[in-house]
Amino acid sequence: MNKDKQFIVSHAPFWHIGSSIFEKNVHIILAALIAIIPSLFHYGLAAIAVVSLSVSMAMLWELIFNWLAKRPASIGDGNAALMGLLFAMLIPATTPFWVVITGTFLVVVIGKQIFGGIGANPFHPVLIGLAIIRISWSDFFDFDQALLNIDLGFYIVYPLTALKSFGTGAIESFSTWDLLMGRQVGGIGSTFGIGLIVGGLYLVARGFIRWEISISFLVGIFIAAFIFNQVDPSKYAGPVFHTLTGYTLIGAFFLVTDDSSSPVHFIPMLIYGLGGGIMTILIRSIGAYPDGVVFAILLMNLANPLIDKIRPKAMGKVV
Repeated sequence: MNKDKQFIVSHAPFWHIGSSIFEKNVHIILAALIAIIPSLFHYGLAAIAVVSLSVSMAMLWELIFNWLAKRPASIGDGNAALMGLLFAMLIPATTPFWVVITGTFLVVVIGKQIFGGIGANPFHPVLIGLAIIRISWSDFFDFDQALLNIDLGFYIVYPLTALKSFGTGAIESFSTWDLLMGRQVGGIGSTFGIGLIVGGLYLVARGFIRWEISISFLVGIFIAAFIFNQVDPSKYAGPVFHTLTGYTLIGAFFLVTDDSSSPVHFIPMLIYGLGGGIMTILIRSIGAYPDGVVFAILLMNLANPLIDKIRPKAMGKVV
């Protein structure tokens, strides 16, 4: 009789911290709602309709795909709802229903499920869907035109478009406080700076996202914007303006920190975030798009497998 003991070893991690995917997604959704609620008041029923449709369609697409692929239903983990919410936060309140439906299909099916589902995606699913929509139907991302007929009570101008078209003279009407309070045109959940910062800091404090990536991303934005501003102050805005406009803050706390498409080691996380921030300013300053956050993060997603292999040499020597 064989008396050898059999050891069964599973994949890491070996120690469970007690939290779950559902818990994490719920907390991220709650943090995102801090930033999105003021926009619901600004944009009214149009924003509520877009958010509701985006979340419900993302869950429906995941349910349909699981059924077709004969996989267990996974909408209970909250990830599809989170993807739908983040997608809605990045688009205008006047986005047509068919664009929302198409976008959520791209997010859930193309960006997430075809790679194997949650945890297997090499790119952020929301950014895959948004990038395809942005390139295919760019007119719907002309925030100035899209929101022209909505009385917001503040500036009908997208700050980054104004900067790219007319230089720093066009942004003098924006104060730092205006930008923090969301008095700017943009995506449904990407304009309220204070809400995004509070929500992001909450997620950092609870350990749901890594501060190394968020902070290094913002540092990259700040350093690159400062250099461009010093070269030509009349053409390039300063770092504070770039930090508080466009998708910068939602990118720093809700997009670049995606677990599956970002590094897990300390030095790679710093390089990853810093590179994303610098790439964002390069696209904004000399690229074709006013806001470079989406494409910058996707490029860093692509480089992530190589970046995460960077290791500092061990101290000491082999005896």
